Amino acid sequence: MSQTVTIRPVEPADKAHWATLWKAYLDFYETSVAQEVYDTTFERLCSSDHPDQNGLIALVDGTPVGLVHYIYHPHNWRIEEVCYLQDLYADPAVRGTGVGRKLIEAVYAAADAAGRPAVYWLTQDFNATARQLYDRIGVLTPFIKYNRK
Repeated sequence: MSQTVTIRPVEPADKAHWATLWKAYLDFYETSVAQEVYDTTFERLCSSDHPDQNGLIALVDGTPVGLVHYIYHPHNWRIEEVCYLQDLYADPAVRGTGVGRKLIEAVYAAADAAGRPAVYWLTQDFNATARQLYDRIGVLTPFIKYNRK
């Protein structure tokens, strides 16, 4: 039996499913955020007041199984803004079925349509499963990320 994958923007009615998926994503990276961050982030993803902050949800046969968040921002080396794919998560039960690829391709399509064709993202070096996909759909760069002390 084949499954139907649908990718669409996050909607207000998705909050509980979205929160479950985002919590699982944050758990994978051994981190968490306060409830206020969940609420604020979700509100921004659904609000026309924040057009540069976006979220998509993946559904398999109507069941939420993945999400992606992406942000448009200016870049000093380009005229057009760029797209930062900040969070990508697919439920372990659907990994390897194309859900992650479809979410990334949906970001590519949205960025192209918005005139922001440069898309980039980060992952941790130990994320071997995701990196197998990323190596097929993106280009690994030599950049190393630092955070403020």
